[in-house]
Amino acid sequence: MKVLLINGSPHAKGCTYTALNEVSRELEKCGIETELVHIGGKPVIGCNGCGKCYDGSNKCVFTDDAVNDVLEKSKTCDGFIIGSPVYYASANGSLVSFLDRMFYAGKFFAYKPGAAIVSARRAGTTASLDQLNKYFTISQMPLVTSQYWTMVHGTSPEEVKKDLEGMQTVRVLGQNMAWLLKCIEAGKNSGIEFPVKEERVRTNFIR
Repeated sequence: MKVLLINGSPHAKGCTYTALNEVSRELEKCGIETELVHIGGKPVIGCNGCGKCYDGSNKCVFTDDAVNDVLEKSKTCDGFIIGSPVYYASANGSLVSFLDRMFYAGKFFAYKPGAAIVSARRAGTTASLDQLNKYFTISQMPLVTSQYWTMVHGTSPEEVKKDLEGMQTVRVLGQNMAWLLKCIEAGKNSGIEFPVKEERVRTNFIR
C-alpha cells in the first residue's frame, strides 16, 4: 500500500514539508510506503475547462508541470495527503490550480482515502482545510481525520517542530490513514466490493 503526499508550497523543504515529512515517517512506521511530490516554485496554469481530459486519457492537455505525473501515480496509489501553506486564509494559489486540473482530469481517486495538512504563522488554517477537503468529498474519497484539525504553526521548519500539538496531530493522521488503508485492504480480501456506480445524473437549473 502506498500514500502519495503532495507538497503545494513553493518551498521544497519549508514548513509544509516539515509537517508532511512527519506524517510520512508515521505512515512508514505503520508499514505504508510513501512518496512525496513537490509541485515546485514555478507558476502553474489553471484549468481552462476545455474538457479534453474527458477523452478517458486521465491526462491534462497542459504538460509544463507535474500534474500528469501525479495523475499517472494516482493509478497505483492507495491514499493521498495534500499539504499547503496558508495564503490569505486560503490554500496556495499554485496548488489550487494544480488540484483543479488534477481532480478534473483524474479518474482514479474514488474510494481512496484523502487528507489535507496546512501550515500557517497564525490564522486562516480552518478555511484552508475546508477548501482542500472539498476536493476529496466531491471525488468519493473517504476523508481521514485526526484528534484535532490537521494544521501546524510556525514561520520556519524549526518553529514548526516546536509546535508539539501540531506535530502530534499529523502523526495521528498518519496512524489513522494507515489503519483505514488496512481496513479497506482487509475488506477487499474478504470479498467486499466497491459500490456499483450509478450513471451520472446532471440537472441544470436554467433551461
